[in-house]
Amino acid sequence: MPVSSLVLPRVAAGMGRRALSVTERNVACLRSAYWVVMLSGFLEPVLYLFSIGVGVGGLIGDLPLPDGRLVSYAEFVAPAMLASAAMTGALSETTFNFFGKMKFMRLYDGMLATPVRPIEIALGELAWAMVRGVLYSAAFLVLMVALDLTTTPRALAMLPATVLVGFAFGALGMATSTVIRSWQDFDLIASAQFALFLFSGTFVPATSYPAWLRWLIEVTPLYRSVDLVRALSLGPVGWLQALDMVYLVALLAAGLTVAGRRMQKMLCK
Repeated sequence: MPVSSLVLPRVAAGMGRRALSVTERNVACLRSAYWVVMLSGFLEPVLYLFSIGVGVGGLIGDLPLPDGRLVSYAEFVAPAMLASAAMTGALSETTFNFFGKMKFMRLYDGMLATPVRPIEIALGELAWAMVRGVLYSAAFLVLMVALDLTTTPRALAMLPATVLVGFAFGALGMATSTVIRSWQDFDLIASAQFALFLFSGTFVPATSYPAWLRWLIEVTPLYRSVDLVRALSLGPVGWLQALDMVYLVALLAAGLTVAGRRMQKMLCK
């Protein structure tokens, strides 16, 4: 039996345990006030859904899908709000909080005195970010089913899709946090996040924009996320959704690679 077949599983298991220890540290440090912060993050997309999806949707009426079917505006907007909630939950943990731990609290310097490596810190923080993202997504899906904006089987299919969205944006957030210089740079992150939220087919189909802007929109990560989740919610699902998944997996891999290497360079001098 090759030695690699015996060694590699043990290395992977050890790496997983060390990454999990980082996640467990975050769970152990939870405070009651933190749940208020998490609740506010969940309420934002809910308020958009009711104010724009339901309120403004009453003035807009039904929207046609590419296959000719008509759906209510709330049904059209709700999957986009779900994808946006997954993005917001992941980015909240992997930008502001991650940057503070790394640059000011110097938390990761202490972790590196143990067998934990930078890439394992990144994996552990990403897993913790996904706890928040999954909670947002699951609660929002329950709301969508309760409002008859989707069915229970479709909601169960959308949950793993939103987990993938959260992982992709979490990795992107960590990679970004390793290159920003100060707290003031978070204004740029917030502006970019809000622009994605407005111009990713969230409230209107991408076909409503001029051709040059449409192509620019369709290569953004949130648009690909919205396209995936909306197809699972309303149908049909085709090869474009496979492309969406490949895009998000590639973003996840690239983000983790950059974050791991940057952390190695910054923390292991």
